Amino acid sequence: MKSPKNVKRQFPKVSELAPLLKFKMPTIHRKKARLAKAYTIWDLRTIAKKRTPKGPFDYTDGSAESESSLDRARQAYKDIELIPNILRDVSKVDITRETLGERFEMPFGLAPTGFTRMMQTEGERAVARAGEKFGIPFALSTLGTTTIEDVVAAAPNGHNWFQLYMWKDRDASMALVDRAKKAGVNTLMLTVDVPVAGHRLRDSYNGLTVPPSLTVKTLLNALPRPNWWMNFLTTPGISFASLSSWNGTVAELLDFMFDPTMTFEDFKWIREQWDGKLIIKGVQNLEDAKKAAELGADAVLFSNHGGRQIDRAQVPLHLLADIKKEFKKDYELHIDSGIMHGADVLAAVAHGAQFAYIGRAYLYGLMAGGQAGVERALEIMRTQMIRNMKLIGVNSLDELQPKHVNLLRRD
Repeated sequence: MKSPKNVKRQFPKVSELAPLLKFKMPTIHRKKARLAKAYTIWDLRTIAKKRTPKGPFDYTDGSAESESSLDRARQAYKDIELIPNILRDVSKVDITRETLGERFEMPFGLAPTGFTRMMQTEGERAVARAGEKFGIPFALSTLGTTTIEDVVAAAPNGHNWFQLYMWKDRDASMALVDRAKKAGVNTLMLTVDVPVAGHRLRDSYNGLTVPPSLTVKTLLNALPRPNWWMNFLTTPGISFASLSSWNGTVAELLDFMFDPTMTFEDFKWIREQWDGKLIIKGVQNLEDAKKAAELGADAVLFSNHGGRQIDRAQVPLHLLADIKKEFKKDYELHIDSGIMHGADVLAAVAHGAQFAYIGRAYLYGLMAGGQAGVERALEIMRTQMIRNMKLIGVNSLDELQPKHVNLLRRD
């Protein structure tokens, strides 16, 4: 006995096929089309790797020695559990955040990164303008490749901060601070986890110099990336915000500039010299956090430098959660290292961060498409934050609590 048929076959009708046939015309806006296909920061990373020579890409992508500090920081965010509340009215969600007396459109800023024009020729100007457009701060690095004055001119209505590495030459360091102040910068970010450069093996293997050297190896690597090299060779040479030139490797430059004699007395002295807001970046334990706050830091930034300094460092997200209960409310706690998704920012806020910062996440966008790529990275993260807040069932960042985000810790 035959089983009854569940499907009746017929010849397709042209009238029924027509609505299904949709062809897209080729576009001349290749960058726009390329970026539109990026739905995550990892997608931007894939594009960036295809378009950027190995040396600059690895400088951005890599970290110190085994790279475990970066891996662990990212893994901590991958291991979070979001705990939603249901049946809440989440038609309106507010992701603005007040920090250091200013209100920003999102709860994170654009962290300082060195040699940015080496990654993509638009460099710090593009990043500053993207920050201005999205209403979030950008901190120019001492090792930036655009001057303080040019960054402020590029984004005159932006929130332009300056990050300081204290050099062996104290007068030269403070001259930079004076320039920042005269340019209108009101927030100084002092990085303190660099008594010596971390051993970034990828840079050593690549023999990375600033600017990149034209060797047989680099020229062969350039063949499938003509746009990067065309931009590099037809735009002004890479110069620095803080020194006129350098002809050695990246590691040699960092060891030349960083000061292993810096102490809390130097931090205290800088606090006395600088009358604006002061963030201390690179804190990795409770004792140092308390001392920095007592000496006048307006914000303590828990950071392992994106894994680029000490290998096997503590996970900033876990450190933040453990230390939050020990801090008074008048000290702001900030965080960076490992943030690659909007939900990562929400997890940090839920566990006590007043503000967060991204570095590689926006650099992947920059390498993928200049300013438009940075804007795409920010749009991706903004969308992820809004979506996840609605799914969690909260209307504002202030509503986020540890009960909304479990931190799973690996033994």
